[in-house]
Amino acid sequence: MGGKYPIKISNLKKMLMRRPFVKVRILCNPVKCSVECVFSRPKIKIRYESLTLHTVNTFSSMKICNRISPLVLLSGLFLIVFMMSCSKDGSDGAVGPAGPAGPAGPAGPKGDAGTGSSSVIYSTWLDVPFMPDTLHTAGGGIDTIGFYATINVPKLTAALLSTADVKAYINTKDISDPVIYPMPYFDVYTKSSIQVSAYTQNIQLYANFDASTLTNNGKKYQQYRYMIVPGNTTARLASPIDWSNYSAVKTYLGLKD
Repeated sequence: MGGKYPIKISNLKKMLMRRPFVKVRILCNPVKCSVECVFSRPKIKIRYESLTLHTVNTFSSMKICNRISPLVLLSGLFLIVFMMSCSKDGSDGAVGPAGPAGPAGPAGPKGDAGTGSSSVIYSTWLDVPFMPDTLHTAGGGIDTIGFYATINVPKLTAALLSTADVKAYINTKDISDPVIYPMPYFDVYTKSSIQVSAYTQNIQLYANFDASTLTNNGKKYQQYRYMIVPGNTTARLASPIDWSNYSAVKTYLGLKD
């Protein structure tokens, strides 16, 4: 039978069996051929029958049929084998190397200038006791010439002191109804005054009256607060607020009291 075909059936089978995952079974008779393929990955059985020309059953028509059928059969099988061999049924390959880094993006817009408030050092409202400053007179008496107090400020280093601006405030009333003044403080009516001096890790207050913190009916009066504004003279002069205005300072630093 095979001798009548342009491509021998035995050669066709050998060509198909070159695929390691295909098993082929070929059945032929004088008018048509069929091929049964079993694929091992995945396990599928396909039966393909060759085309048959149903014309007058003569030797010439049989010969045409015999010549056409193996070619059509071979083309169809090659298509099936190709599709199965390209199917994704194995494990993924290794990840390839990373590509080169892309070019740097354009520079972003310039941000707003910072206020610098985060660098300001400030205390809570402090209770400050004043001590009398006295002199011994020639007659053996003791005169009080003033009152002084020292506030301990560990962060006020010598380096910071040379460039920083030290501010101090007094609340002459209680915290629920504050009346706050910057220092140095001077009352034109009572002639009361408080001077401020800054030293390494200390702020000293000197008053012409006893300016100690007082407690009356559970309320405290004459409490003190300091603020240290780092920076050089130019930076301090360019400050966006008036440090002598406590309301503006409170808003600038986001203070609650």
